[in-house]
Amino acid sequence: MSPNPPSSRGKRSAKPKRLASESLHFEDAERVRALSGPGDRFLILIEEELDVRLSAPGGGQIIINSDEAAVRDETKRVLNRLYASLEHGLTCDEAAVRAVLRSRDEAETGAADDGIIRVPRGNSLIARTEGQRTYVRALKNDAQYDLIFGVGPAGTGKTLLAVAYGAALLVQRKVEKLIITRPAVEAGEKLGFLPGDLTEKVDPYLLPVWDALADTLGRSQLEKMREDGRIEVAPIAFMRGRTLNRAFVIVDEAQNTSRAQMQMVLTRLGEGSRMAVTGDPSQCDLGPRDPSGLPHALSILAKTRGVAIVRFDRGDVVRHDLVARIVAAYEDDANREASRERP
Repeated sequence: MSPNPPSSRGKRSAKPKRLASESLHFEDAERVRALSGPGDRFLILIEEELDVRLSAPGGGQIIINSDEAAVRDETKRVLNRLYASLEHGLTCDEAAVRAVLRSRDEAETGAADDGIIRVPRGNSLIARTEGQRTYVRALKNDAQYDLIFGVGPAGTGKTLLAVAYGAALLVQRKVEKLIITRPAVEAGEKLGFLPGDLTEKVDPYLLPVWDALADTLGRSQLEKMREDGRIEVAPIAFMRGRTLNRAFVIVDEAQNTSRAQMQMVLTRLGEGSRMAVTGDPSQCDLGPRDPSGLPHALSILAKTRGVAIVRFDRGDVVRHDLVARIVAAYEDDANREASRERP
């Protein structure tokens, strides 16, 4: 970032006042460039959020300018966290920067590592919010939990983190199969009107799952595992009558399962298997006469040994900053509707 920031940064760029400064030095200058972002975009975002002035003259150095020591300390925390995530081979993007800005620092050095899912020969992922870290810790805790529910709004990483963890288990051969299933429930379209046979009809509903697998494993490794039968993605109806042994099972979009379907799929677990169930109760596409099986399962299994329930909220949205605001707007509208309906 140049010593004379462009005027697009607003009124702060015109301040003539000389601010107190501190320097951070990092060993890897290339990582500092990745941390800064294209055109110093990520440093500008940190400036706007923390009311601080930043410059990156090169050589792995970032200069922090602010008269407030607390602001300088917070800026160092954010920069160190982002640099540390890059050391783990992860990527830096706007969502990652915003997540670190919202997060609190880890009290223990090992706590941050608990939030990392390392996929050998694939792309590792790091939990970006406290809700995501809780979720990843539950996924990793195979000694305590065999069934993990991840419930909350869109964009919180529920499916992607579960897929990444399942892929890591598969690559390390800790399980024999990764099975991902979701109900083929349409949002406005009818399956009968879609062209093709049953497989072709349900493929559009499974595309988000294949995309998550490709992001995690890479296309070539994904195709090989798919051909070997080690990865299976199928509609939930295909699970009936099966016993799933030595597998990691992901039930995605679980809010669109009926109570009977939810009971059926939860009882498929066999020897050496674990299951993650993800869903957003606010986005149920079932009809009013067909209640969702997800809230029912959450209520009756809340105190069951071996079951973890992780609830995300709009503060955990990392897909895009606007998504969090959209979720908030819809939640506020639903609350207003509910208050009007009360007698």
